[in-house]
Amino acid sequence: MATFSQGEAEGAKPFEAVIRNEEKVMNLETLHAELAITPEVSLRRMTPKLTRPDSLDLESLQVRSMDHAPPKASLAFVMKLAFQSIGVVYGDLGTSPLYVYSSTFTHGIKKNHDILGVLSLIIYTLITIPLIKYVFIVLRANDNGEGGTFAMYSLICRHAKITLDHNRHPTDRNISSYVLLKPSSRMTRAMRVKEELENSRVWQNILLVVVLLGPCLVIGDGSLTPAISVLSAIQGIGVQVQGLSPNLSVIITIVVLIGLFSLQRFGTHKVAFLFGPVMLCWFFSIGAIGLINIVRWDPSVFRAFNPYYAVSYFIRNKQQAWASLGGVVLCITGSEAMFADLGHFTVKSMQIAFSFFVFPALLCAYIGQAAFLMKNQSMDDVTYTFYRSIPKPVYWPMFAVATCAAIIASQAMISATYSMIRNAMALGCFPRVTIIHTSMKVHGQIYIPEINWMLMVLSIVIVGGFRSTSEIGHAYGIAVVGVFFISTCLLTLIMIMIWQTNIFLCLLFFVVFVIIEGTYFSAVLSKVTQGGWVPLVIAACFLTVMYSWHFGTRMKRLYEISQKLSGDWVLSVDHSLEISRVPGVGLVYTELPQRVPAIFDHIIRILPAIHSTLVFVCIRHIAVSAVPDDERILFRRLGPRNYRMFRCAVRYGYTDLHSESDGESFEAMLLASLERFIRTEAVEQAPDFIVGDSPGVTSPGQYSVGCDCESTSVLFDRTDQSDINFQMSQEWKRPYSAEDLVTGHDNSTAEELALLQKGREAGVAYLLGDIDLHAKSDSGWYKRVIVNHIYSFLRRNCRRNELYLSIPKARLLKVCMEYYI
Repeated sequence: MATFSQGEAEGAKPFEAVIRNEEKVMNLETLHAELAITPEVSLRRMTPKLTRPDSLDLESLQVRSMDHAPPKASLAFVMKLAFQSIGVVYGDLGTSPLYVYSSTFTHGIKKNHDILGVLSLIIYTLITIPLIKYVFIVLRANDNGEGGTFAMYSLICRHAKITLDHNRHPTDRNISSYVLLKPSSRMTRAMRVKEELENSRVWQNILLVVVLLGPCLVIGDGSLTPAISVLSAIQGIGVQVQGLSPNLSVIITIVVLIGLFSLQRFGTHKVAFLFGPVMLCWFFSIGAIGLINIVRWDPSVFRAFNPYYAVSYFIRNKQQAWASLGGVVLCITGSEAMFADLGHFTVKSMQIAFSFFVFPALLCAYIGQAAFLMKNQSMDDVTYTFYRSIPKPVYWPMFAVATCAAIIASQAMISATYSMIRNAMALGCFPRVTIIHTSMKVHGQIYIPEINWMLMVLSIVIVGGFRSTSEIGHAYGIAVVGVFFISTCLLTLIMIMIWQTNIFLCLLFFVVFVIIEGTYFSAVLSKVTQGGWVPLVIAACFLTVMYSWHFGTRMKRLYEISQKLSGDWVLSVDHSLEISRVPGVGLVYTELPQRVPAIFDHIIRILPAIHSTLVFVCIRHIAVSAVPDDERILFRRLGPRNYRMFRCAVRYGYTDLHSESDGESFEAMLLASLERFIRTEAVEQAPDFIVGDSPGVTSPGQYSVGCDCESTSVLFDRTDQSDINFQMSQEWKRPYSAEDLVTGHDNSTAEELALLQKGREAGVAYLLGDIDLHAKSDSGWYKRVIVNHIYSFLRRNCRRNELYLSIPKARLLKVCMEYYI
């Protein structure tokens, strides 16, 4: 917990800013040389800037360095993560050989050269998108180790100073995970793009829709993956059991899916240790069988590495070859999981696992199946290519492994869908739903009942409606390619604005992958009428929900900002004879990090009494992956000390877990942090005090930087020099003991702590506003439909705010208000 105190009234005492002593110190001459700036410019950039008296910047200085980086992992640890990633990340990608050829040759095989042409397309598709794009480029665009569409968006938000909720605060930049890159010679171009995003609401809305569309397509993928993976595995029974009805395979698949989704509430932590060995066995098996088929049937299939066969395939088959790309693209389904699941692993472990194990195994599997088809071209052999190519002695063991691999692949996509919903909730783009933590030890293992049952119904309907993997493949391709295209657009923006890559390399990357992915996308769009409409409808429904919830939340917050109470109003509250102070601690929840919400005035009018200690609590979700626990809570005083009013900001990243069962622990943590804040405030206001390694104040390695100002509070502008380590003269003095100050120097602090303790004993009350949002009658139809109908419906049916915030019902005072926007 980081603290600093300064009254909001005028005439506040000057302070001494606290900064970290960095391990590497850069002198000013080196700084000028690296950034090519003059000493005058440097001095101007380092000039202290006035700080708003109602901000939390001062508290946020006492956090870990923004240059914080995890220690380098050992090779053994990286290899362990690489092994684990095989079971978690590559299930969907690894089970693609079950259905790629059957989805590609839907009308049979005309010539052997068509097999070589399709194999050549598969080989170079695997090389360009999973290997080159994701393994070597996209994985670098992580947000402090977190991946996925929201990670890319958080990077863009931080560097372009845009936000989803119009609730940005200067203290966000001082979180240790809020990393910004150093400026470079290409800063001019990056600044132009950055300013265009900051100043254009249209571009911000376009970016938001694109970002939300990615998770929506992944959610659609989450309903298609279990259907196609499990069905393709179960259909293998019919290869050995003659006369088996296709309807029986569908029924067995539905039973397996019901069992899979019904077991989600128990979590996967008890069986997750089997995922790695099972998938390792799967990849080894398909690779070995592929090599056997190459030797047994046709070693000449290696000719497919010559791209001539891919070109001649298009020349020969024209329209039919273009349509078959919808089946070829299924060989890279699940590639986005490498980036989406990066938070559980490391970049190096993912690169090792794919490059040295997954990629070779997949190549052998596809080449081996092509060798089998070169000598076996009947329609039945094409439909069940994978199972027909398995040697009979190992058929049933491979069937068992394939079924397990399909279930693991389905589980990976289901878990990814849960994570997407959780991240969207954290960013204010999805209604509140029930999140259950299924493991006390494993971070990120969650279960969302509403989403789980919805996915189960969708998967069952898809299996029952399409009844074959080739038909489901038509729908599957659109979701896959859509996610690829979105990642290409976002990564290009990151390369230009954040990485500041050479413009020609940016254009090369964008053009090459847009052509490849655009070609595949055009092919899968042609199958909209054949089932491709399914993921589009699913994505459209979720996009409507996400955007409507974001729009309504943003409108409500903007209205609250416009109606917030001034500091003068707060100063007048304690002097009012009509308002009494009652024993206890009052926690007033607000979405405003600054000032006082209008709903507090409404509460005072209804109940003219406030608690002896009053804390305005703002739960904030920052555009970072995670906020360290010791940086989560910030406090500052609201008004003079005798008012005993405080503002508290509680900050979460989009991957932080906020359990609904930790209400009591959160309350204890918040009040303990408030007590430490009061003690630290007493230390900092002591005469001739220099912050050092005093217990309860700050940790060793901090220095105090004095300023020559006599009565003006100043703060070094970290916006202009966020990543610059500079050396300044510092003077060490013996720090005062916090205990000595409390007991000897400042009796008022001891009295305040005693009142706080009495308030805790009297009871903690929670004051929460329940806002009913309406659009004004003169608003446009678009706004009325979203606010009055869609958002209102979602708000009435989502999880109640007090449950999401873990507020005890017995101590809750809920005040309803209506906003007309």
